[in-house]
Amino acid sequence: MFGQHIKQMHHALDDLDRRFGGFFGHGNRGLHGIIEETSFYIMKLTGPTRIATVKDGCFRYTLPMSRTSQPPAEPEAPPPPKNYMTPAGYARIKQELTRLLDVERPELVKVVAWAASNGDRSENGDYLYGKKRLREIDRRIHYLGKRLDQSVVVDPAARGDTDQIFFGATVDYEDPDGGAHTVTIVGIDEADPARGHVSWVSPIAKALLKHRAGDTVKLPTPKGIVEIEVVDVRYEALTPV
Repeated sequence: MFGQHIKQMHHALDDLDRRFGGFFGHGNRGLHGIIEETSFYIMKLTGPTRIATVKDGCFRYTLPMSRTSQPPAEPEAPPPPKNYMTPAGYARIKQELTRLLDVERPELVKVVAWAASNGDRSENGDYLYGKKRLREIDRRIHYLGKRLDQSVVVDPAARGDTDQIFFGATVDYEDPDGGAHTVTIVGIDEADPARGHVSWVSPIAKALLKHRAGDTVKLPTPKGIVEIEVVDVRYEALTPV
């Protein structure tokens, strides 16, 4: 039995060495030369800390958890990306979300309920189409709500008098052939090429941002890099479509 305790103690010492890299010591406690308890310590800035004891041939850890047995820390979730939008863009998305929640969805639920009461649903066109359309509306509601939750509203009219290009700027520029163009840098959900509204993450917006009137800007295109000249920069209040 004693030999078995000695063997267990050696295994425990090997485990301590593996866990704490050999940076530990030990001490004995007893009366008249008889060892009653052996303790093992590691050194911390606050002093020695007991990590294990051997008493009556039994080995036990006194720390709740060793360094190697601690579960790895959960990685922090990255913050959600900022969704810049103008007041006009925010109002348009909010208007669409309200219409879906208060008008379209309730009316469609009534149609689906009526269609379901007409008998066999497997061949009921009104019911099947209604359910499909209802799923589409729910997905759209979820998407719009998430976009509004992540929104950072930036009013171009509040930018002040500056000729530097930031979000919300309306920019006049000329291409290498002398052609005149006007773009307004808006949110991702507001992009409308037909109106000259470009997303702030589009290539043209990325190329223009931080530049000023009079600057020559290098714009990546499918045909290569072209140089455009910034003619004018202004900030105007935008109206919802």
